[in-house]
Amino acid sequence: MQQVVIAGRYRLVELVGRGGMGRVWRSRDEILHREVAVKEVVPPHWLAEAERDDLRLRTLREARTAARLNHPNVVRVYDVVQVDDRPWIVMEYVPSRTLQAVLEDTGPVDPVLAAGIGRALLAALRAAHTAGVLHRDVKPQNVLMADDGRVMLTDFGLATFDGGDGLTTRPGMVLGSPQFVAPERAAEGVSSVEADLWSLDATLLAAVEGGSP
Repeated sequence: MQQVVIAGRYRLVELVGRGGMGRVWRSRDEILHREVAVKEVVPPHWLAEAERDDLRLRTLREARTAARLNHPNVVRVYDVVQVDDRPWIVMEYVPSRTLQAVLEDTGPVDPVLAAGIGRALLAALRAAHTAGVLHRDVKPQNVLMADDGRVMLTDFGLATFDGGDGLTTRPGMVLGSPQFVAPERAAEGVSSVEADLWSLDATLLAAVEGGSP
């Protein structure tokens, strides 16, 4: 099958991830000759056109904010390109498995390893929060266990549609994985540092127990 090149630069090589808000491709930057991860943002089918437009604008703004982060435990954002009025996010490519995949393949991790994962994720969140960035979707699927031993947090707000308070315009709807969403986000749509830390705690509990609380 012929490979697709977007923005005249990024060649999509292999689909490596899929979620409710998009797809992630291992790609080749034809200008800098390096591998990158390219996320195709795909709005849910039930969003109205005005909401889709809002999602595109918020995705661009949040990607620009995340691109300012420079931390060893954060997957870096390199670029944002528009293709057919949809944003594509170009990120650092990290050969890895997600923590979710590790739990599904081998079960709970050793508590000492889980503590190391927690320290790395807390450092990533501290850097983000200092820069004014809320993650809003901390969960094992967004934790990368890199082949070189690093633990990295990915998807900083890129998969979350909110109206400033974490709510979509559909009443009662908050995007995110229910098992890892803080109670105040579920009840009131509140996005905060504390909600991120609650999700981190739930993620670490899943790491040592093998599943969400």
